[in-house]
Amino acid sequence: MGVVMEFPRKVKVREKGVWIPLRNGKKLAARIWLPADANSKPVPALLEYLPYRKRDMTRPGDEPKHAWFAGHGYASVRVDLQGAGDSFGVMRDEYAAQELKDGKEVIAWLAKQPWCTGKVGMFGISWGGFNALQVAALKPPALKAIVTSCSTDDRYASDMHYSGGCLLNDNLDWGTTFFSILALPGDPEIMGPGWRKNWLERLDGIPCPIETWMKHQQRDAYWKHGSVNENYRDIQCAVFAVGGWLDGYTNAIPRLMKNLKVPRLGLIGPHAHQWGQSLRAPGPAIGFLQEMLRWWDYWLKDIDTGIMNEPMMRAYMQDDIPAEPWYAHCPGRWVGEQAWPSKRIRMKPFRLNPDGIGTKKGKDVPRVAVTPQTLGMAGGEWCPYGTGGEGPEFPGDQRFDDGASICFETEPLEETVEILGAPEVSLDLSVDKPNAFVCVRLNDVKPDGSVARATYAVLNLTHRNGHGRIARIQPGKRYQVKVTLNDTAYAFQPGHRIRVAVSTTYWPMIWPSPEPVELTVHTGTSTLHLPVRPLKGGPRLKPFEPPQEAAPMPQEMIAPPSSENTVTRDVLTGRVEVYSERGSGVYRISDHGMEFGRNTIERMAITEGDPLSAETEMTVTSHMKRGDFEVDIHATTNLRATADTFLLSADLDVYEGKKRILAKSWSVPIKREGV
Repeated sequence: MGVVMEFPRKVKVREKGVWIPLRNGKKLAARIWLPADANSKPVPALLEYLPYRKRDMTRPGDEPKHAWFAGHGYASVRVDLQGAGDSFGVMRDEYAAQELKDGKEVIAWLAKQPWCTGKVGMFGISWGGFNALQVAALKPPALKAIVTSCSTDDRYASDMHYSGGCLLNDNLDWGTTFFSILALPGDPEIMGPGWRKNWLERLDGIPCPIETWMKHQQRDAYWKHGSVNENYRDIQCAVFAVGGWLDGYTNAIPRLMKNLKVPRLGLIGPHAHQWGQSLRAPGPAIGFLQEMLRWWDYWLKDIDTGIMNEPMMRAYMQDDIPAEPWYAHCPGRWVGEQAWPSKRIRMKPFRLNPDGIGTKKGKDVPRVAVTPQTLGMAGGEWCPYGTGGEGPEFPGDQRFDDGASICFETEPLEETVEILGAPEVSLDLSVDKPNAFVCVRLNDVKPDGSVARATYAVLNLTHRNGHGRIARIQPGKRYQVKVTLNDTAYAFQPGHRIRVAVSTTYWPMIWPSPEPVELTVHTGTSTLHLPVRPLKGGPRLKPFEPPQEAAPMPQEMIAPPSSENTVTRDVLTGRVEVYSERGSGVYRISDHGMEFGRNTIERMAITEGDPLSAETEMTVTSHMKRGDFEVDIHATTNLRATADTFLLSADLDVYEGKKRILAKSWSVPIKREGV
């Protein structure tokens, strides 16, 4: 990655004493990168607004991009949410109404500063991508454009809690991390004498957020709040939506392109949950900061950079991806479509027949399977980060999972078949239990026998008519169920086969249904529709520049990062355990001397044939220290289940130096509602 040391404008950084006052009397802590001459030559402001602690946790990632934007003529501003990091107040949950209201106030404050032209942009990845959309829906007058990366328009259907009405194990993973963040104090150097009083206010009544999320198992008012798909017309500024095919949130980008009524662009790379300029796998990385600059210059400085001449949708067409759980580079090329949905892309129908995938209807033959509880071990993470140190993040070789699934496949292809969009599989099926899930994978079977996953989806069959209510299943009754797979761009090569694989399990990605399920899929009346893209034509694309960033944050590593990833199987009992340990190491930030580090241990286990044996346990420890100031947080959560009840337990231990100042435990039974 190119590190740029010299910029068009000199940069100064302000942090100590930078407070943004709110109408409720609270104040938010900010860090601002400014062109040195901004007071005499005002610039537009860019806002990134997060709970992830600007002073330590996100500082390594903040420095390279915010300094780069400031050097190119913007006031780049990083603000901690109320009750997070160095901002006074208390935070209890994601995307609260207060958070969004505060965000609107922050934008108004930025627009009024003497160094600002009055125009503001907002950007962020993950949480910051979420609230960029959510704050935009409040229509702040000064907000002219946003960049939302790896985010969602639907908090229930496309977030780390549920997928297709199935409970994701990521819910516990992310929930434990968030749990530990809630308990951290701000930096006394920024907050002053009031830091400890505010910290104790944060600890008083601290929740285990997983409890809240698991008590909302359908798409109710809780999830509708902050879901901008409730009314896309609320967003009235320009939107640049960005993601990667391996990320868990990418389906939101085509939906935003289809439903927004404002100027908009979509960009989907090959990568995971990360910015496009990152060198984390898989590449190729692009000069994404330069793309953002083209966007900001157009909307905030009225410079015609050509960005709005780009196709509405630019996407990386994956081509013969490795059937491996991690790879450094994704083969393929960039393609574009002028509008989305694209009139050039046609849904091509196929039949799932007894002898494979064909164009004509075959005989109605029942295909029956009870898939193993451990099917899904090659599924990878729901939301991988591409670090290479967090276990088998990407979907690996699918042939072993396929061997236990109900499969249909084409003959070897005679020519390339490119798809761009969301494939659909309609299954004529029945199950023998009142609660059941299906997982449908679209796979690329290669001539050497290895199998790569092109896309997939999971669906709780009690949610087959929508996520707002449960539709009971009558065992043995035939249903026609449509499963919309995740959006993808994939080129199936000549000599390869396209395979559809169907199972009732996908562990450890999703929590298993209460009983083993016998699934019957009827052939001939089950179908596949592929969004086939023409091999010729389409707009020409401007090549991306190589990645650039500003200099990295000066730091000293006190303890190196660590990782351990194992899968063990007891051959006598059938017990399988997946263990992952990932640590950031401990680094000392040269600017202010704070040490910071975090370590995560994840253990997931299940016994073959017994879905009620499933158990997940997460432990997240956080450490911060400077001189006599030292805080350690230990957050642990555990999830098990009976046939009708989830059993959630949690422990939180907070230490100030060697003294434990909080020890709190939860033991919460939560009724299973078709999940």
